[in-house]
Amino acid sequence: MLDPVVVHPTALLIEAGVLGGSGIHDAFSRLTIDARCRVTTPYHQAAGRLRERLRGARAHGTCGVGVGETVRHAIRHPDLAIRYSDLPRINDAWERVQIDKLKAIQATLLAEFLPLCPPGSDGALTEEFQTLQDDSFTGKWLSHCHALARQCPPGSTDSIHAQLTQPGCVLFEGAQGVLLDEWRGFHPHTTWSSISTTAVEQVATRFGITSPIEHFGVMRTYLTRHGVGPLPTHDESLDDHLYEPHNQGDGWQGSFRRGHPDAVLLRYALESIGGLSGILVSHLDVFQCGRRLKWCESYDELERLPLSIGEDLSHQEMLTNLLLRAQPRYSTEEIESADSLLERLRTVTQLPVVLSSHGPTSADVR
Repeated sequence: MLDPVVVHPTALLIEAGVLGGSGIHDAFSRLTIDARCRVTTPYHQAAGRLRERLRGARAHGTCGVGVGETVRHAIRHPDLAIRYSDLPRINDAWERVQIDKLKAIQATLLAEFLPLCPPGSDGALTEEFQTLQDDSFTGKWLSHCHALARQCPPGSTDSIHAQLTQPGCVLFEGAQGVLLDEWRGFHPHTTWSSISTTAVEQVATRFGITSPIEHFGVMRTYLTRHGVGPLPTHDESLDDHLYEPHNQGDGWQGSFRRGHPDAVLLRYALESIGGLSGILVSHLDVFQCGRRLKWCESYDELERLPLSIGEDLSHQEMLTNLLLRAQPRYSTEEIESADSLLERLRTVTQLPVVLSSHGPTSADVR
């Protein structure tokens, strides 16, 4: 059974505060968090950033909030994993147990990095290493967790089942694109989670959902990649012309890149994800200002990426190296309109385009 998502308590509190400033004061009453969710701590966050800085030019890519580090540490030290069910304060004895667990997380991570961050390390390493050594975070962080759990108590399997089986539609959203998937993405530039159709079915089974499930793939007109990793059709001119105010190059992830639509990666994603009922295509309004995109048909005669049998990170790393060397071969005809893009998609898949988005609001969806 797949583990649920990783929760960042302080980020949730900050987000609720921002929403409150906009007049939305019931954010936590709308939110239910599975009691089994793992929780990231300031020590996981510092360790994840340190690990990425130490990689230097061989960086994997990270958003800097400790999600991957939390999963990695929980696999190595399952008894130290903090779950969302641990956050409500019960009594003094409970708090001592949580403090001891936090200190043990800090100690195990610190032991890993002590040989790697000697005195005199550069300033960025020193800053994160100091965070990893700072005992004062324990009490502050737990108080934030208490505040969150008071407003949003852990959800039990039964309560989540009751919520998900009410009349109406339940929407499961993937944590990221399939090309970042733990076992199908391009290692090591991936996340620590899987978003296949099988993963959704497992979640549904856990909560006793027996209703039919439809699976849809969601894609843009152009490709994007936030941070390091292969993007064969990256075109800097697209970076300049396809502005996205909420996707910038600052922060831990690094540059936000755009690429032309890529038939090779699209085929691979469709073969990796599992059976779909249809496709949703967004950002079709990019053609309204006369912009054009290229259509990548293959890489040096290669039209398909081979799927691995089972979970094989060495195979995924081989694909990464292949993509880093790949030279896209573009069609001689550029894509000038939404209709021409949808026509190209039909050369890759016979799945129907169920919805298409031609602007930023719901009124732009056809």
